[in-house]
Amino acid sequence: MTNTVLYIMARQKVEALQDDITLEKVASIFCEDPVVKAKANSIKVYKFRKNGKTKVVISIMKIIELLSRSFPGVRVESLGENSIILERIHKQKHEKGIGYVKIALVAAISLIGTAFTIMAFHNDVQINSIFSKTYRIITGRSSGGFTILEIAYAIGLFVGIMVFYNHIGGKKLSKDPTPLEVEMKNYERDVNMMLAETAEREGQEIDVD
Repeated sequence: MTNTVLYIMARQKVEALQDDITLEKVASIFCEDPVVKAKANSIKVYKFRKNGKTKVVISIMKIIELLSRSFPGVRVESLGENSIILERIHKQKHEKGIGYVKIALVAAISLIGTAFTIMAFHNDVQINSIFSKTYRIITGRSSGGFTILEIAYAIGLFVGIMVFYNHIGGKKLSKDPTPLEVEMKNYERDVNMMLAETAEREGQEIDVD
C-alpha cells in the first residue's frame, strides 16, 4: 500500500442524530483501493457521551493522524476544511411542528421590521409630499391622497420585493439562490470559522477516539 493515496474532504459542520460518529458522516472519502476506503469510512472519530458536550470541534490533523495510524504506508491528503464542527442534535429539532413555529416567528419579525423600515424611509423622504406635487404637475389638480401614483407605487414595491427575494409563496422564480439564502450561508460560514478558530486558539479541539 505504499503508493495508495487516501483523499479526505471534511465538511465544515455536521449535525448528528447518533452518539457514535464515523468518518463517513463528517467527510467524503476517496481511495482507489476499495478496502481502504470502506475501512476508512467505518472508522469511529468521536462518541458523544451522556451529559457531555453537544458541540465539539475536531481538527482535520487529528483525523489524518488517526488514518495514518490505521493505514501505515497510505498517504493521506486533505482537500476540505481544516476543522469540523460536530453538533449532537435531538430528533425534536427536525420535527415539523417546531419548524413551523420558528418559520412563523421569523416571518412575523421580518414582516414587522420591513414594514417599519419602509414607513420610516417614506417619512424621511416625505413621500406623500412628493406624490402630491408630482400629481399636481402632471394633472394640474390637487391630490386627494389616494391616486394612481400611490397604487402603482404600492404594486411596484410588492413586485420588486418578490423579484429581489426570488420567492412567491413557497416557489422560487428562478433556480438562483435568494439574497437571504446567500446572506444566511455567509453568516453560517463565518460563525463556523470563528468557532473553529476560537477552539484552535484556546486549545479546545478534541482528540478523536
